[in-house]
Amino acid sequence: MKEPLLGKSLDELIIIVKEEGLPAFTARQIAEWLYMHRVDDIDLMSNLSKKARFKLKEKYITGHKPFVNVMESSDGTKKYLFPANENKFIESAYIPEKSRNTLCLSSQVGCKMGCRFCMTGRQGFQGNLNSCDILNQLISIPETGNVSNIVYMGMGEPFDNTENVIKSIDILTAEWGLAMSPRRISVSTIGIIPGMKEFLEHTDAHLAVSLHTPFEQERRKLMPAEKQYPLPEIMKIISDYDWGRQRRISFEYIMFRGINDSERHINELSRMLGGLRCRLNLIRFHPAPGIDYESSSDEAIIRFRDKLSARGITTTIRSSRGQDIMAACGLLSTMEKK
Repeated sequence: MKEPLLGKSLDELIIIVKEEGLPAFTARQIAEWLYMHRVDDIDLMSNLSKKARFKLKEKYITGHKPFVNVMESSDGTKKYLFPANENKFIESAYIPEKSRNTLCLSSQVGCKMGCRFCMTGRQGFQGNLNSCDILNQLISIPETGNVSNIVYMGMGEPFDNTENVIKSIDILTAEWGLAMSPRRISVSTIGIIPGMKEFLEHTDAHLAVSLHTPFEQERRKLMPAEKQYPLPEIMKIISDYDWGRQRRISFEYIMFRGINDSERHINELSRMLGGLRCRLNLIRFHPAPGIDYESSSDEAIIRFRDKLSARGITTTIRSSRGQDIMAACGLLSTMEKK
């Protein structure tokens, strides 16, 4: 089976051209074709010699995998279905807005974290994506040239696949790669501590932590991984880190009626987040088959936001996008796809 070039770092491309007896500068040429021009065929790398292209094609392909289905929401959001691993699929969501166009990437097929409110978690874990399959979600959509922001908030827990996620970010931000600003990339985690530490050390992208309640026992019921990665340890890492002026920490907070929307939660969030230069994003819970939760009312969410804002916590309500095509937060799943 031929090996994909997409997802290779410049150092890896240098090794490849050296092994094939090609000039060293060929590595940068290949990187330019893959990441700047985003070609899907080695023969389109026109400034490579015919000999070089022939030698590459003997062992390699570009690695593009076209999407197999797309659904478009009434609000313009698009959900793409991609093949990944053997007979498996992933979903990613393209979200156009006035000031930005965001692509929500998946990092795994399914997820092993088992969050009680998440459709991806109900699917279970079916494999990690490599850097090729992560980047292919951007490279292979018609809107590839219009994407301004990347969020790793699709299927999977990014820091359960840290190596491939960081490698894909390196390629997204490298001057020989896609040359995106790391300030336009955010990675969401439930708080996998080893991966979070590595991410903070090796990248400059933004971090988003799925919080959902400030109380450990409640969080454990919603998110079983709390047992292994306790909230106090997560918050200590965040509090001790020097966020500087540019890098951003945010917290994601899905609003569940009668579970995490009380005055008690407002008080504890104020205590926990007070003094941190952060943002709290409130998210409506999106109903899904077999998941027995309800969203807080719009009035309760607005009240929650206003009370936290009055206490100095920057708090926003995230707009729900793509709900009618099951592309909104927590709804991505390929459980039924074969």
